[in-house]
Amino acid sequence: MKLYFSPGACSLAPHIVLREAGLNFDLEQVNLNSHRTQGGADFYAINPKGQVPTLELEDGSRLTEGPIIAQFIADMSAEDSLLPESKMTRYRVTEWQNYITSELHKSFTPLFNAKLDASAKATLRSVLRKKYEWLETQLAQRDYLTGNEFTIADAYLFTVTGWAAHVDLSLADLPNLQAYLTRIKNRPAVKAAMQAEGLLS
Repeated sequence: MKLYFSPGACSLAPHIVLREAGLNFDLEQVNLNSHRTQGGADFYAINPKGQVPTLELEDGSRLTEGPIIAQFIADMSAEDSLLPESKMTRYRVTEWQNYITSELHKSFTPLFNAKLDASAKATLRSVLRKKYEWLETQLAQRDYLTGNEFTIADAYLFTVTGWAAHVDLSLADLPNLQAYLTRIKNRPAVKAAMQAEGLLS
């Protein structure tokens, strides 16, 4: 398999999941400004959406959309906790995946737009901040989003929350969230993924 990624982008989540799952894979970096791969290929020819992540399978077919890629990887893995078989627990993980996608990920996106005016960005930051204040309460008595086991949803939340520092969204005063982020950052698979992307020395 090959994961097309851009350092620190949402592709970091399935990258982490691949390493947590212990699967063999290759990485190919994509420049999202030029839409060329590190090998010089036109990324639009690989994924017409022009977005990472894209996972190329052994048969040459490709999957797009981070949450779906993460679910695919988890289903291939022998590590059951990434996406548990138990119906309700599995639904809880995918419930979080949907929340992160629709309420957090897509709320961050416009904050990276240089053409958006300061007042609009301030409003968006305020909305995001309220969502993180709610998340702070959810993390009060659990190590991870669905309990005591790391899942694909935790890889996703960790990834998108890492963008806060780049858009002037202060979350430092949320102790449960900060403890959660530290817990995840210290996982060997997470460290390895971040080092491979040049996000850690």
